[in-house]
Amino acid sequence: MNRFFAFVKKEFLHILRDRRTLLILFGLPFLQVLLFGFALTNEIKNANIGLLDNDHGAHSQQITNRLLSSGYFQLRANLQSYRDIDAAFRQNKIKLAVVIPANFTNDYAHGWSAQIQLVSDATEQNSAISLTSYATAIIGAYAAEQQATTASQAATPMRIDVSTRMVFNPELKGAFVFVPGVMAMVLLLVSAMMTSVTIAREKETGTMDVLLVSPLNQGQILFGKIVPYLLLSFLNGCLIIALGVFLLHIPLHGSLILLLAETLLFIFMALSIGLLISSLTDSQLVAMFASLVVMLMPTIFLSGFIFPIESMPRPLQFIANIIPAKYFIDIVKGVMIKGVGLSILWPQTLVLAGMAIVFIGLSLRNLKTRIG
Repeated sequence: MNRFFAFVKKEFLHILRDRRTLLILFGLPFLQVLLFGFALTNEIKNANIGLLDNDHGAHSQQITNRLLSSGYFQLRANLQSYRDIDAAFRQNKIKLAVVIPANFTNDYAHGWSAQIQLVSDATEQNSAISLTSYATAIIGAYAAEQQATTASQAATPMRIDVSTRMVFNPELKGAFVFVPGVMAMVLLLVSAMMTSVTIAREKETGTMDVLLVSPLNQGQILFGKIVPYLLLSFLNGCLIIALGVFLLHIPLHGSLILLLAETLLFIFMALSIGLLISSLTDSQLVAMFASLVVMLMPTIFLSGFIFPIESMPRPLQFIANIIPAKYFIDIVKGVMIKGVGLSILWPQTLVLAGMAIVFIGLSLRNLKTRIG
């Protein structure tokens, strides 16, 4: 038994000294608990809204205060016209617009039909339904309180009629939400995984040294690895776009050329991530596992594909801002559904281009220097 306990002690020491094993044992569960505990929720918090208040009366201000103090909404823009609403939605500044017409307070105080309109961006179907439901419930609760307070004094009942309008996706089709997300996830995972094993394969088979002593320089080796996968992945992206448009009937309101160019940029960025992973690992298995861990879970949970980013804690929102799929999903929705151009989408495009340059630069740095 002394020998057995000594062997067990040796195994404990071996595990404690192996950082990769400790990371899998403790780091991965910790990460999963954080993601599932904080990101895995459909509850909306601090959603950006716009206010078009043409009344500026007492009741309109009280309703606005109720909405903003609920914790579900935060005021992002004071709008002046319906044209401002459309512009704010296309620039992805707001998720919901609250429209209070002129003479709202007067109509409500006299028991006439006082109306409020809620306009929601339905490119995110679940968020649009939730936001309009929250706002309708808050306005309804305010009306009920006012009715109870003035029931003995009012000759006619006081009521507020709330009308809702979904823009960009009035039929609330799920394909409008899932196709951009699935497109980003598939292209990112497939592209990163394909290139993540390329250099690792050369290292495993021993042909890396042959490449390093060849007339090719480091940049030519890297880009030679990328080009075939870039063309194949771009063909895959074109197929996904065609399926979305012709099979799932997703509109293409924007420029097809811009969409294809953005898709090509995103694929190049994903391939550069795969090359970076491949340059840091020595085996294909480790490279594939690393690409799955780095790409899959963050893309599903932190890209805004399924769960709203604004409802996450601040640290997770910060991490979400470095997830490449987040920007590509915004681009696909902007071009296909909202019909916006590069004048609106240039920040997302710039981020993806910057990421591609950084990852390629790091891959070149990590690649072995030439022999001889």
